Amino acid sequence: MDFSGKVVLVTGASAGIGAATARLFAARGARLALVGRNERNLRATAAACAQPAPGDTPLALVADLATDDGCQLVATQVLQHFGRLDVLVNNAGVGARTNLEKTDMETFDRVFNTDVRGVYNLTRLLAPALIAAKGNIVNISSISATVVVVGTLPYGMAKAALDHFTRLTALELAPKGVRVNTVSPGITVSDFVKRLTGYDDEEYKSWLKVAETTVPMGRVCSAEDVAKTIVFLASDDAALITGTTVQVDGGSALSSGAGTSSLFTQQIKN
Repeated sequence: MDFSGKVVLVTGASAGIGAATARLFAARGARLALVGRNERNLRATAAACAQPAPGDTPLALVADLATDDGCQLVATQVLQHFGRLDVLVNNAGVGARTNLEKTDMETFDRVFNTDVRGVYNLTRLLAPALIAAKGNIVNISSISATVVVVGTLPYGMAKAALDHFTRLTALELAPKGVRVNTVSPGITVSDFVKRLTGYDDEEYKSWLKVAETTVPMGRVCSAEDVAKTIVFLASDDAALITGTTVQVDGGSALSSGAGTSSLFTQQIKN
């Protein structure tokens, strides 16, 4: 899984899965473009990914991909800076802890604008470059797309849309040499999940211990677990894999999801 000479764009690279993915691509020799909204965290990720060779410092772009201007900025800057794109990792996303009785359209728009519209728009803008490079796309979804978890509306809806976007674009782009796949994590140790729980540090640690009891393999995901799968799917070792969803969840999606559902439902009631 050597990415020497290849240009990889990772969105949502400020923390969590995005930061871990960026570090692993850097270790494999990739030239990186990193996108995030938290400038300080994004700069820290870029510094951790810096290569010793001149010109290999990652391109760090602060942008909100929920906006048309943000997507256009990223697409333009990446292609102007590198002149090509080999791998697009659509990782940027937002969540919401809510249900039908408590949600509102502002929450719906906030989630869908980033998790669906932003991915659609950025991929549309960068598709010609990916076709020229015979590159590939990895979208980051969630088992919430397929496992019915009360309390993840409209996040689960958005991720289900993203999964189908993967299948549609994979079929469309396959004749042009571009692969499109999805990685679908289960509960992952990250600031993203912590924000969804609404807990402080100690409460979150206790919540994770309970969450582990709902995972058949006995532990929740780390960001590095997910990053390894992303990098594999983006590599030439996965040359004939397209249109698929790879679950990294310790077997959580095999169960009914009732245990995970109760974790988030309780939070809404509180």
